[in-house]
Amino acid sequence: MSYLFTSESVSEGHPDKIADQISDAILDAMLQQDAESRVACETMVTTGLAVIAGEVKTNAYVEIHEVVRHTIDEIGYNNSDYCFDAKSVGILNTLHSQSADIARGVDEGEEKEQGAGDQGMMFGYATTETEEYMPMALAFSHRLVERLAYIRKNESSLMPYLRPDAKSQVTIEYNDNNQPVRVDTIVISTQHDEPTPNAGESQAAADARFAAQLTEEMKKHVIAHVIPAHLIDANTKYFVNPTGKFVIGGPHGDSGLTGRKIIVDTYGGKGAHGGGAFSGKDSSKVDRSAAYAARHIAKNLVAAGVATEVLVQVAYAIGIAKPVSINVNTYGTAKVKLSDGEIAKLVDSLFDMRPKAIVDRLGLKNPIFGPTARYGHFGRNSYTAPVTLSRISKKVEADGTIVESKKNVQVDVPFFTWERLDFVEPIKKAFGL
Repeated sequence: MSYLFTSESVSEGHPDKIADQISDAILDAMLQQDAESRVACETMVTTGLAVIAGEVKTNAYVEIHEVVRHTIDEIGYNNSDYCFDAKSVGILNTLHSQSADIARGVDEGEEKEQGAGDQGMMFGYATTETEEYMPMALAFSHRLVERLAYIRKNESSLMPYLRPDAKSQVTIEYNDNNQPVRVDTIVISTQHDEPTPNAGESQAAADARFAAQLTEEMKKHVIAHVIPAHLIDANTKYFVNPTGKFVIGGPHGDSGLTGRKIIVDTYGGKGAHGGGAFSGKDSSKVDRSAAYAARHIAKNLVAAGVATEVLVQVAYAIGIAKPVSINVNTYGTAKVKLSDGEIAKLVDSLFDMRPKAIVDRLGLKNPIFGPTARYGHFGRNSYTAPVTLSRISKKVEADGTIVESKKNVQVDVPFFTWERLDFVEPIKKAFGL
């Protein structure tokens, strides 16, 4: 019997995503100066206020207020009518030093390798449903809000009333063979300017007129550019701003917190999630780094043809480098004559899952995390871009004094390295494919 599955996404202007982006912008700013920075940064946003909290260990000096304002401005909150404006928002910074008890379990020493920053389990998932090896409902949901942001920032004449806050939701119908066959329902809610009544028109009438206009323009300029036409039929349902009006939004409409959109960040409810959030955490936290590594494994397994759907679980104990377990679930889709347990053993031999090995393999000491905080951490294209790094050098003078100087260098840095298909050939060889 066919069944339905639904996933949602949110725009970069959603309150929780604002918080994620601020936390990751602060992390990146510290990594730009000190690659060994340990950061656990949380953000809360509400009407006219951003609160920064958490603990750090770094040699970097970062103007937190500047980073926060720049991030908010880039998102698009630069209008006082939004009641959350980059220029005027109040900022409360309460960051403090990292706990020594945590540091002793994570720091490397001459006779000690880097341990996991916390206990817990992390998951990676991949499927052949879409070209990015992501679940279809989530992939389409991300694309919808990403398209809205693109129009707002680059083609505003198409929909000049758009404001930054938005949410999307897509329901996919699957057949008896677990194959996606059609889009059943599309839900989009977007913040917008107050509709202006025409001469002699009431506000209620103006609201109704605008709602009809918005639905048609959403179908034309957004949905038609994102959802393949062959997946939409006469029975596909559309709900555009189903409450009828969405003027009050962003942090003024609802407070936002770092780490409150973990399902949006990962797989939209497909597969599994270990519970740990990503944004604001440096790579010593396996909540982030091991989840990236698990996705890297799952995607390469699927791309190599081991299975059409894979879930990888890895678990750690705080301060211990080697994972306590690695589990693989192929949901009965394996194309090799091995059990899931045997596949997991081969995975363990192919991928070094100790925290330091993950960080080195994926380049996670680089300031690459800002882009991950919007439109999902997975299913993205890996690319290389120039990044300016500030590095401190020391010189010993003739009198023995040490003089420090800072130098900015521009280097090409790879982003979304966990999305690379660089292990496909080793996997094929190991599995005899």
